[in-house]
Amino acid sequence: QVQLVESGGGLVQAGASLRLSCTASGSAFSSYYMGWFRQVPGKEREFVASISWSGGAVWYSDSVKGRFTISRDGAVYLQMNSLKPEDTGVYYCAAVETYFSGGPLYEYTYWGQGTQVTVSS
Repeated sequence: QVQLVESGGGLVQAGASLRLSCTASGSAFSSYYMGWFRQVPGKEREFVASISWSGGAVWYSDSVKGRFTISRDGAVYLQMNSLKPEDTGVYYCAAVETYFSGGPLYEYTYWGQGTQVTVSS
């Protein structure tokens, strides 16, 4: 069992930066493929970025490519630069135990509770 906890959300103006963190407990974190998703009310959860178990492969949605950076060490991070109002939403960290590194994954076993990001114009 893995428990995920996100932090780092907040209210910022357009153009600002935020860094989200996701910490895990309860299992060996290093063997997990990790992802970030976001959701706004009335819409489906949207893939943002993912990173392989080793950190050697990363993937991004087209909407955040070039602005967001996912990374990992003992935790998983999402560095968000040049934020836009359309980046507003609840950001979720997710994990699945796999050594797969061939592309983005959209099915995960564990999810955090989410952290709110609000970008004002």
